[in-house]
Amino acid sequence: MEQKKESTVTRLQAVKDKSGKSYNQLAEETGLTNVYVAQLLRRQAQLKPDTAPLLLAALPDLPQDLVREMMRPPLRSYDPNLIQDPTVYRLNEAVMHFGESIKEIINEEFGDGIMSAIDFYCSVDKIKGVDGKDRVVVTFDGKYLPHSEQFKTFVQCEQKSEHMVSRTRPLEKQ
Repeated sequence: MEQKKESTVTRLQAVKDKSGKSYNQLAEETGLTNVYVAQLLRRQAQLKPDTAPLLLAALPDLPQDLVREMMRPPLRSYDPNLIQDPTVYRLNEAVMHFGESIKEIINEEFGDGIMSAIDFYCSVDKIKGVDGKDRVVVTFDGKYLPHSEQFKTFVQCEQKSEHMVSRTRPLEKQ
């Protein structure tokens, strides 16, 4: 199963590379967030029927067999060696370093609960800092879920940038 996913991802990345488009360009053309487009092309998210025509318009060389595969529920997994990548390691380090304080503020602002990673939007933006140097902005925009004694069912949502509450005020880009 993992080998099939790897083969599919390789083919999807080749289509993206051939298009010459960035994730930001594909996001703009599809109305999705840049991270969600990357998730689709890495088979970490399911392509929804309403979004398929938009992705096909943005990536006209995308073969129908890959579109059909992308519309199947994906095996959401990752290579455990991924943590060795410096970018992934630093993201993990940042969450671990700031996590306790973030959790405390979430609890203080919302009560006893968590941020959903299912009803969740994520984007990466490039801005200029006050010193004029490039800065990376990673936005986690998750629904607040209060802890309860009953389990609730949550639905995976497509990451349309228009639904991203944190995007109500545009980031200043370079």
